[in-house]
Amino acid sequence: MIEVKDLTKRYGSKTVLSHVSFTVEEGTILGFLGPNGAGKSTTMNIITGYLSASGGEVTVDGQNILDYPNEVKKKIGYLPELPPLYLDMTVKEYLNFMYELKKVSLPREKHIKEICALVKIEDVYSRLLGNLSKGYRQRVGIAQALLGNPPVLILDEPTVGLDPKQIIEIRNLIKKLGDHHTVILSSHILSEVQAVCERILVINQGRIVADGSPDTLSHQMTGNHKLLVRLEGREAELNQGLKTLHKVKEVHPLGEKEPGVFEFTVEGEPGADLRRDLFALASRKGWPILSLRTNDLTLEEVFLRLTDGQAAPVQKEGESA
Repeated sequence: MIEVKDLTKRYGSKTVLSHVSFTVEEGTILGFLGPNGAGKSTTMNIITGYLSASGGEVTVDGQNILDYPNEVKKKIGYLPELPPLYLDMTVKEYLNFMYELKKVSLPREKHIKEICALVKIEDVYSRLLGNLSKGYRQRVGIAQALLGNPPVLILDEPTVGLDPKQIIEIRNLIKKLGDHHTVILSSHILSEVQAVCERILVINQGRIVADGSPDTLSHQMTGNHKLLVRLEGREAELNQGLKTLHKVKEVHPLGEKEPGVFEFTVEGEPGADLRRDLFALASRKGWPILSLRTNDLTLEEVFLRLTDGQAAPVQKEGESA
């Protein structure tokens, strides 16, 4: 759906983007992460046609943004970090104004009514935008992005400044939009990205430094892949049994955590996934597993390592060094 090739952007002698390339398949919700000044907003503005690139190209649904600017812009709904709202208009006036500005050809009343129902703003349809809460303003901003039913949505910090309840509501809305749209989501709230996005791109200093699912990036960035397991049984028997697992490297007892319940770290050989074998062993022995988790890095830890210059870029799955 979206293909970015060798994208470069310079302002005088300063290079903001350096040979950025990636693709976004149809129906994907992509998280776009990076520290302030990394090039996220610049990349999104080039994709939407608001900025021109110094080099490279962007195609949306097979059409180049430079060759077919009007056609490509019709395929994209964009919500900037600050929604472009006219606060002295009512929601109804604003959406009708944006409908005309975008030259939407769908039946006006029916189309706007469907969007309002989707983003749940029917109850404020006749109210002034200036009198709405931050959460409702964000919903109206998403509504204007949906006018014309574009196949691609680009959302820049859609939950900034919202309270926890509003964040959850917008997050659920984005998930729902992902059923019928390709979505690029930029956010500094990493838990939000992890909950919503199937794939993550991390950009730092104008370069893509990671590309993959949240779990893949976490696993690749973690050095020792250990399991922390809590089992009920006799400690010596548990310890000895865990050491018999195929491809196990080390087992370390961590003591009794509950009456008759003992905790262990279990480290496998590089590339080994011990979880299924561990479950099968516990099932055969009749050992209840009371907890099991990996020591893989959190998305926040992955992000910090990738953007502080201490880690090498993470390659996309299937790429060779």
